[in-house]
Amino acid sequence: MNPSSRSAFLTVIISVAAFAVAVLGLLIGAKPMTLAEALAALASPNRGTDGIIVWTLRMPRSIAAFLAGGALAVSGFLLQSITRNPLAAPDLTGVSSGAVAAIVSTFVFLPAISSFYYPAIGMAGGLAGASMTIWVARGGRASTLHTALGGITVALFLNAITTYVLLRGGPQSPSVLFWLSGGFQGRSWPQIMYMLPWIISGLAVALASHRVIGVLALGDEVAAGMGVNLSVWKPLLLLAAIGLVAGVTPVAGPVAFIGLAAPHLVRLLRPKDCVWSLMLNIAIGGGLLLTADVLARSVAAPREIPVSIFTAMIGGPIFIYLAQRRETSMSRGALA
Repeated sequence: MNPSSRSAFLTVIISVAAFAVAVLGLLIGAKPMTLAEALAALASPNRGTDGIIVWTLRMPRSIAAFLAGGALAVSGFLLQSITRNPLAAPDLTGVSSGAVAAIVSTFVFLPAISSFYYPAIGMAGGLAGASMTIWVARGGRASTLHTALGGITVALFLNAITTYVLLRGGPQSPSVLFWLSGGFQGRSWPQIMYMLPWIISGLAVALASHRVIGVLALGDEVAAGMGVNLSVWKPLLLLAAIGLVAGVTPVAGPVAFIGLAAPHLVRLLRPKDCVWSLMLNIAIGGGLLLTADVLARSVAAPREIPVSIFTAMIGGPIFIYLAQRRETSMSRGALA
C-alpha cells in the first residue's frame, strides 16, 4: 500500500470508529435507547420523546463535540508546527487561558455585551496570551523547555486572573464555573452554527497553507531559504490556530489535552504529507473528544462529569507514554 492510500485508509478507519462512538452516544443517557429506537427516531424527527432527545439533544451534541475536538487538534498541530515545539498546545501556550480570561472578564464586568461577540473577544485574549508566551520565549528563539515553561507560567498567570474575576463576579459566578468545567451539556444546533464560521475559517487557512506548514517543519532558516515569508505566514497561521480555539471555547469551555495529544498520535501514524496530517488530526481529535463526551454523560447518568476529566484521563497517559518514548529514543541516540 502506497503512503497516500495508507493515509486515506487510516483516516477512513478512524472516522468510522468516531461515527460508531457517535451512534453509541445516541443510545446512552438519562433515557437509554435501543439501536432500533434510535434509528426510528433518526428517521422520524417528530416521533415523540425519542425524536426530541435524538434530534435536539444527543445528535447535535455529538456533532459539536466532534467539531470541537477536530478544531482543537488542528490548533495544536498548527502551534507545534509554527514553534517547532512538541509541547505546544492551546492549553500550554496561554492561548486557551487568554481566551477564557477575556471571555470571563467580559461576562462579569460587561454583561451587556452579547455572547455573539465572545469568539472575537476570546481570539483577542488568546492572541494576548500567545504574545506573552512568545515574549517570554524571547521571540520564539528560546529552547523547547524554556518555551514550554514560559507557556505554562503565562497560563497559570491568566488562570489566576480568571479566578480573581470570578471572586469579584458575585451571583453569576456559579454559571461561569459550570462553563469552566468544560462540556457539551445542553448544546444543540444554535451552538454548532455559532462555532462553524470560526472552525471553517481556521481549517480553510490551514488546508490552503499546507505546503508552507510542511516547509516550516524543516526549520525557519530552511523555510526562509525556500522563499517563505516568515513575517507573513507565521502570524497568519497563529491567527488561524487561535481562531479555532476562540470558536470552540465559548461553547465547550476550556478543554485540555486534545490539542496536545492528537498531533502526537498523528505523527505516530506517519501520514504521507501535511494535508493528510490535518485530516487525521480532525478525525483523531474529534474522535477523542466525542469519546470523552459520551463517557462524561454516561458514567454517572443522569448526572454529568466535566468532559475535561476524561480528556485528561485519555490524553494524560498518552502524553506520558510519548514523553517516555522520546526520552528513551534520545538516550539511545546519545549512547550510539
